[in-house]
Amino acid sequence: MPFDMAPLNCLTTGESHGPCGLAVLTGFPAGLDLDEAFINTELKRRQGGYGRGGRQRIETDMATFLGGVRSGRTTGAPLVLQVPNKDSRLDDQEKTPPVHRPRPGHADLAGSIKWLTDDCRNTLERASARETAARTAAGAVARCLLREVGIDVFGFVRSVQEVVTDVVVEPGNMDSLREARDASEVYSPDEIATKGMMEAIRSAKVDKDTVGGLCEVHVQGCPLGLGSCATLSDRLDARLAAAVMGIQAFKSVEIGMGREVASKRGSEVHDPIVYDEALRDTPLLGFMRERNNAGGIEGGMTNGMPIVVTGAMKPISTLLQGMPSVDLRTKESEHSDYERSDVCAVSAASVVMENAVGFEIAGAFLDKFGGDTMYEIRTAYEAYLSAARSL
Repeated sequence: MPFDMAPLNCLTTGESHGPCGLAVLTGFPAGLDLDEAFINTELKRRQGGYGRGGRQRIETDMATFLGGVRSGRTTGAPLVLQVPNKDSRLDDQEKTPPVHRPRPGHADLAGSIKWLTDDCRNTLERASARETAARTAAGAVARCLLREVGIDVFGFVRSVQEVVTDVVVEPGNMDSLREARDASEVYSPDEIATKGMMEAIRSAKVDKDTVGGLCEVHVQGCPLGLGSCATLSDRLDARLAAAVMGIQAFKSVEIGMGREVASKRGSEVHDPIVYDEALRDTPLLGFMRERNNAGGIEGGMTNGMPIVVTGAMKPISTLLQGMPSVDLRTKESEHSDYERSDVCAVSAASVVMENAVGFEIAGAFLDKFGGDTMYEIRTAYEAYLSAARSL
């Protein structure tokens, strides 16, 4: 086949200091109401968080739809959204000069060699996490669809450096945890942990260093059977892992218990199945688990339990103190160049991850229940649940 594309796709373009970030979205049905206030709130959250740099005081991110929308509702055509950059100076050689000393941990060196240049500027402009503004907006669009079918996505900061919250996310407490998260300067729904995380960031700033942490996303309301075990590209856990690893500075992804499964026996890992007739008319179809070590996914498919994804973000690779590097022109040892950056961007990364996960869940939902209109999608979803209950 000449075209091998999933029904839902997102392509972003734009540079960190270019005119704007753009996202082209294909596969959204007609008749989806876009909550622009929600989309822009997610963009605002992505700009926030304790430890962010000066760029966030310059920008006021808002998404503008350039195509595929009429009177706030999708038409079925490709969606095009734009997030303008106020700090647009890419062609100003004085304000964005060539970069010849690559930063360890960044894409600078590999990209310069790949594109046969001793100037890291083109690489760093595209590799920059500024690209995630457009991707966050795209994910928020997808979550507008998920909300219409009762699926809720919630992300937060689990840890910064060695400071970890032990907060437990359950179906009945997501609203209160979301409120607590939004009151936290580091987007963690734990007041005590928030203070510790802020202190870790402050300490790193004093030392002209950076810190990373863990982001966690929970998805509730998914029916059984999203994703598939039939092919690699249809396995939902693989798709989620790719989506999260595609976020700048993420180095690992875990579903549910994650790597802890390697040190335990099967009886400790696998989640016993029970049936509760009282839940038969819900998307669970009556099937429940007493625990959720699998993180809501078995064999590449949703099992009805909440999806739980954890991503590890490394410390930002731009350090104010610099690190040993090499001048690409002279090959002499030098300290790395400095580009204005953050001390910690884990808070912002949790927002990006929340929306990236939401986009993949929406894609899996449309894979199974897709149609040209929201009416067809709802009808297909209801028919599926009805058929499953009759088994």
